Amino acid sequence: MFRDPAHKEQWLSFVCQRGVLGFFAQPVTLRSGRVSHWYVNWRDVAEDVWALDQCVTFLLEFVAGLPEAPDTIFGVAEGASKLALLAQYRYAKQSSDFGPQTHCLAMGRGKLKTHGASKDRYFLGVPRGKTLLIEDVTTTGDSLLGALETLREAEVDVIGALCLTDRCEQRADGQRLSDILGALGIPFWSMSDIRTLLPLVWKQSPPPVELQPAILAEATELFGADASSLLQKGGVLPCE
Repeated sequence: MFRDPAHKEQWLSFVCQRGVLGFFAQPVTLRSGRVSHWYVNWRDVAEDVWALDQCVTFLLEFVAGLPEAPDTIFGVAEGASKLALLAQYRYAKQSSDFGPQTHCLAMGRGKLKTHGASKDRYFLGVPRGKTLLIEDVTTTGDSLLGALETLREAEVDVIGALCLTDRCEQRADGQRLSDILGALGIPFWSMSDIRTLLPLVWKQSPPPVELQPAILAEATELFGADASSLLQKGGVLPCE
């Protein structure tokens, strides 16, 4: 968690400036099955070395404020792989005990390897010690939950899960990712979420006028009757 409120404000400004959240002229169907007029996409940041480096700096500041320090930062394959690798490399280099064999650089495979030792089928380097699982965007959380299951089968000690942006979506089973992780005893943190970002982006880069009624209707459906007013005034949307 950000220990300095100013860092959180800088982070949210970075997210908005990098165009992570935007609006669709034509709505798309999410993995959850819900039709949406907005998107959250960290791909452009992950493809730019400068932007990814800035993102990692914010991530490490957030990790420094967590209640338990990890030994390994591990990314959900493949969307968060580059982010986690760079973060783990810098995290290890900054550690006071950094030296030979003190830290590992672990990465999950996007596609299961069908031969070899079991640890090599799922990982390019198995996480060691207390492991923090990282995702870029969480919608239903299926990818993160799948990675968590693989880590647990490998007897990796997962101390928490963290995402850059949580879409705050409700799954088809009526649960949210945070509920499922909580039941498993896994703390969940998000560095930003749609409830905060949507009003900020609306204020800084409002969608075309012809799209606004549909977006306001979607926000009302997801976040309640006051969402439309809060969105236009720049307030944080409630979590229904």
